[in-house]
Amino acid sequence: MEKPDTHPVVAAPRIGVLLVNLGTPDAPTTEAVKRYLKQFLSDRRVVEIPPLVWQPILRGVILNTRPQKSAKAYSKVWTESGSPLAFFTIAQMKALAERLHGQADVRFAMRYGNPSIPDQLAAMKEAGCNRILIAPLYPQYSGATTGTVQDEAYAALTKMRWHPAIRTLPAYHDDASYIAALKTSVEASLATLDFTPDALVISFHGMPERTLYLGDPYHCHCQKTARLLSEAMGRELVVSFQSRFGRAKWLEPATDETIMQLARDGRKKIAIFAPGFSVDCLETLEELAIQGQEQFEEAGGTHYAYLPCLNDSDVGMDMLETLVRRELSGWL
Repeated sequence: MEKPDTHPVVAAPRIGVLLVNLGTPDAPTTEAVKRYLKQFLSDRRVVEIPPLVWQPILRGVILNTRPQKSAKAYSKVWTESGSPLAFFTIAQMKALAERLHGQADVRFAMRYGNPSIPDQLAAMKEAGCNRILIAPLYPQYSGATTGTVQDEAYAALTKMRWHPAIRTLPAYHDDASYIAALKTSVEASLATLDFTPDALVISFHGMPERTLYLGDPYHCHCQKTARLLSEAMGRELVVSFQSRFGRAKWLEPATDETIMQLARDGRKKIAIFAPGFSVDCLETLEELAIQGQEQFEEAGGTHYAYLPCLNDSDVGMDMLETLVRRELSGWL
């Protein structure tokens, strides 16, 4: 039976995959960074301080001082293709779409900045995606990362009359394919160095210590990733946490203090990598690769190397394809 002429257009059903990363300013400018930070630091999953207390601090002090400093940091790592985080996330999206051979509509979104999760979900629904896998690109779960991605996605769904079926990619901090990809990537990077490190530092993004005692599994996930990778590589890894912010106590030991202490203790040659980041970004390319080297050398270190994230490397994409195909089981 043919549809009546008045029947609304309905797109053919498709499967969708939405890769989601943290986000980035639209440009390395004070104004763009201020917009980004306002959205990021207003998320109550990120800053768990009552808004009546936090918002005056954010709007009165932080947004009038931090954007200019952050814009200078972004300018050090910005490329002709834009933000490294956006560039590599787009590259991952394209590579995954190619590997899925047209079986899924693969897109990306940013939790903060553009393109947004609500906009991308709406576009995918309009394109006929009636089954969507939302894939936060965070190996270790935290309420401030994976949790807030899912919050935003579910909030967007409440505005849809006809929901697509939804699946979400779980944390993969201890997945065998992730550990194997890290081992291959790190060992390949180490093989390119012209020195043998006295220490290999594994740096994760920091979180306020109180989140651990409130039940967030992030710290435990990081420690398990480090332990499994250390066992796989057969060598010691020095675990640390970077990017402290504010006056609250954060997870320890701190990366900056750790690498300086290593130099003071006579371990003059180190390599450092950050497996909690799916792609290279400000925190890896500026904080670790640039600031970290300066701090290490000031403390007496002589040889320093930052090892890149998995990004869109073949080994990284093999892992991502494995994870995504597993979660799409029964749909593809």
